[in-house]
Amino acid sequence: MQEEAASLVEHLTELRKRLIWIIVVLALAMIGGFFAAKPIIVYLMNTEPASSIVSLNTFSPWDAIRLYMQFAFAIGLVVTLPFALTQIWLFVKPGLLEHEQKATLRYIPGAVFLFLLGLAFAYFVIFPMAFYFTSSVTQSLDLTETYGAAQYFSFMFNILLPMALLFELPVVVMFLTKLRILNPLRLKKLRRYAYLVLVIVATFVTPPDFISDILVAIPMILLYEISIMLSARVYRKQQEYEKQWLGELANDAGTS
Repeated sequence: MQEEAASLVEHLTELRKRLIWIIVVLALAMIGGFFAAKPIIVYLMNTEPASSIVSLNTFSPWDAIRLYMQFAFAIGLVVTLPFALTQIWLFVKPGLLEHEQKATLRYIPGAVFLFLLGLAFAYFVIFPMAFYFTSSVTQSLDLTETYGAAQYFSFMFNILLPMALLFELPVVVMFLTKLRILNPLRLKKLRRYAYLVLVIVATFVTPPDFISDILVAIPMILLYEISIMLSARVYRKQQEYEKQWLGELANDAGTS
């Protein structure tokens, strides 16, 4: 009992150390993000859909600071992501076999790529649809479009960041399969519920029209199906490795 308690304390201490390092790197990346924020903000304000707006305004003295904070956090998050994933891998590494350690380490570049792909999909596809839809509703009511810069970019980040995280689904599923928490059979059983959740999410992040919902729901459903296939691949390799290991164990027992 004391050994289990000591082991738990060691794990919690290790987890706390990893989290502290992640927070420190995020804080440093955010400081760098403050310096990189201005050219990015200027660029985005001069591209569609922001360039179609007559002007972006500030409605309080804190709006410009809030804008810098938003971009500093977003930049810091992107920069910190590979480091955070590496820290998570280092935390679970002692509980993995040697071949599992090497396999899960390769997930980190894939996770970063999918996160950036999700950002690009959200910015170039979902965000313009959502913005132009809300703008058309405003114009249909003969209202004057006066946008605050902080509110405009908050609207953008509220779409981009959740979608980028959803694109991490295949890597998360593969990782959890490697840890034997998930398997393809369980994912197939949950398919109908997963589809329902993904369609609901697509409905929330897109304008309330059928075409927009479908354009977003289809890639998300494809991500889930890809996750099942990748989980099946990982699960099959696990079974083959265990079968090989049992065969070698039986041979060793037979020769002894």
